[in-house]
Amino acid sequence: MKLLINIQKMKIHTTNYIDTFIEIAIDCPTTIGEIPPLKGEKKTAANIQFEMLYKNPYKYTSDDILFQVFADKNEIIKSGYMKARELFFSKGQPCFRASPLTKRYGWGVHNSREGKMAIYGAESAAYKQFLKDSTLKVVKAMKASK
Repeated sequence: MKLLINIQKMKIHTTNYIDTFIEIAIDCPTTIGEIPPLKGEKKTAANIQFEMLYKNPYKYTSDDILFQVFADKNEIIKSGYMKARELFFSKGQPCFRASPLTKRYGWGVHNSREGKMAIYGAESAAYKQFLKDSTLKVVKAMKASK
């Protein structure tokens, strides 16, 4: 019972953006959207993020995707998701500006009014249009190097 009470008192942080476009990092090594390569048998964070966003545009928020990466990497079973998600977001987490998709693989991320996300290759007309959209806040992904 005490654990449940403590969880309810935790501050919950979010990584979600609203009406925002995240453009690729200034030092991104590519100018086109690239599919992250598999490294061994286990999927990387970039693989999981890419699959979720590419196959399901505007279905997930940043929080949904970042938690799913954490859950997959830590082999959390679905029945434990609710408690694990509360614990995961009780601490601040790096936002999608730090994603390998935006830093390394050339994908811009549009966050809708509802906070749902879709990715666009830096070479695409849609990517270029988002950069010019005055109704959006445009932010750069974090640089890969310091």
